[in-house]
Amino acid sequence: MKKRIYSFVLVALIFASNYSTFADEQGYVIGDEDVLQISVWGSPELTIQVPVRPDGMISFPPVGDVKAAGLTPLELKAVLEKELEKYVKGAATVSVIVTAVNSFKVFVLGGGISGTVTPGATTSDTTSGAITLRRNTTLLQLVAQLGSLQNADLNNSFILRNGQKLSADFYKLVIRGDISQDVQLRPNDVIFIPDNFEKRIMVLGKVKIPSVVQYREGMTVLDAILSAGGFTEFADPNDVSVVRKAGEKDRNIEVRLKDVIKKGDTSKDLPLRPGDRVVVD
Repeated sequence: MKKRIYSFVLVALIFASNYSTFADEQGYVIGDEDVLQISVWGSPELTIQVPVRPDGMISFPPVGDVKAAGLTPLELKAVLEKELEKYVKGAATVSVIVTAVNSFKVFVLGGGISGTVTPGATTSDTTSGAITLRRNTTLLQLVAQLGSLQNADLNNSFILRNGQKLSADFYKLVIRGDISQDVQLRPNDVIFIPDNFEKRIMVLGKVKIPSVVQYREGMTVLDAILSAGGFTEFADPNDVSVVRKAGEKDRNIEVRLKDVIKKGDTSKDLPLRPGDRVVVD
């Protein structure tokens, strides 16, 4: 009997040591809907798997209801060991393992994401609202599983934690691969990724497909026109203007693209800025 108990506890300890989530590695705080496995050395009849109720309590016989939410597994272990002194002879050794993390939710808002989450164990299948994380997840790992960021304004995206904005730069992280901007996510973080509509490039006039195109770093007027299908047969490549915001007023910049097209003289092509409008006459 003792050998069987020893084997059970050994398996539990091996599982705990290999448990790769933040639940034991990062002082994870137990929350509502988490599932706990509680074991007592030498008392296999007291081993149970129990969910944390919405009121934050768990039921653990013979102790009864115990507050679990808001405690780390180690803190709950200490509480249960103290309570068990009334029912178990000698000092009780308790093991608390979080077997299912359901309370670690982050919130993605802002409308800058399209598509669906890549299937996997880290998030639920949603691109907006509450997302349940199943393991340690950084900002970059979360963003990689969200839908397309084509419509996202990364320069104005941010993480809100406990009412404070974090300094993570989404643009540097996602576009330039600056890993120093990555952040370990925490429960109840709000990730705000706004839409970049106002920063897109409008291409109007005598182009084949008048449209709104995504701005990208280094984009020029000719790039935008080609993205809109190119010139129509009635267009004059030397009669192109860029309407650019200058404070509260608009500034018109004339662009002559004939030499760019025929001679490859890129010096006459104009680099665009987010929000520019390209008009072809």
